[in-house]
Amino acid sequence: FTRAPLMRITRGVVVLRTVAETRAWRQAATGSVGVVPTMGALHDGHASLARRASEENDVALATVFVNPTQFAPGEDLDRYPRTLDADLEVLRVAGVDACFAPAAAEMYDAGAGFVVAPPADLENLAESAARPGHIAGVCTVVAKLWHITDPTRSYFGQKDALQCAALRRLHRDLRFSGEVVICDTARAPDGLALSSRNAYLTPAERAAAPVLHAALRAAEAAWRGAETP
Repeated sequence: FTRAPLMRITRGVVVLRTVAETRAWRQAATGSVGVVPTMGALHDGHASLARRASEENDVALATVFVNPTQFAPGEDLDRYPRTLDADLEVLRVAGVDACFAPAAAEMYDAGAGFVVAPPADLENLAESAARPGHIAGVCTVVAKLWHITDPTRSYFGQKDALQCAALRRLHRDLRFSGEVVICDTARAPDGLALSSRNAYLTPAERAAAPVLHAALRAAEAAWRGAETP
């Protein structure tokens, strides 16, 4: 791992590269602080979280960190989009004051380290079972980010529903301060949930992708109709 250069101001957003800088920024911040943890490659869904953090707090901080511990072997860690300059412009427009964008060496020491292990009922569910270690990686990095940034409120999108459930329990069980705010999923006009990984879809896959959301909405409508007297 290599360490990133130190703090600078880019596109009107203070860019924090180290834990020490971020803690100093947080200590100097007055009033409430809203934090939006992300892996970058920001889209309109991230922008909506950032705007809400800015609107509901005195200052807003986003984090941009492609977290290696939540990727299983063979997944897309190396090719995951890294677009910090464009991300900073999204954050500026959304009213975010600062961005913590550390290198991996700033977040993890070399060798094996402590991890936050989710309980078995979460680890064995759906995405967790298919991606061993994923939820543990998410919980570990978010616990670190909460510890470093001490947010009044932190904002997550409902799209990652299992992650949201795990993080709510993590926040409760480890007695973190502040509030976890879960926001509605942002969608394209055809119903597809916005995701940084949508860029991987071929045109044919992108055209087919909204069918799942449409089918779920149809099933919901049928269920609601069946329960109506």
